[in-house]
Amino acid sequence: MNLAKISANGQITIPIEVRRQLGLKSGDKILFLQNKNGEIVVSNASALAIKKAQTAFSGVAEAMNLSNEEDIQALVDEVRYGKRG
Repeated sequence: MNLAKISANGQITIPIEVRRQLGLKSGDKILFLQNKNGEIVVSNASALAIKKAQTAFSGVAEAMNLSNEEDIQALVDEVRYGKRG
């Protein structure tokens, strides 16, 4: 269990163990989310955004027949220059 004290300005110092578990470093942003039980959960905002993006794009590469880096580069070239291959 970790304990943090709130300053007069409403600031807290996140204990080192919690920062390590969340992968937080100086300058990172954190989210305070309320779960179904009404509890407030602290989350690494960047890690959560990446997880959401991964979920949103899951299966897209397969659907577009992109199976390797060359396929992706060809798609980028097509978008940039109007040609593929």
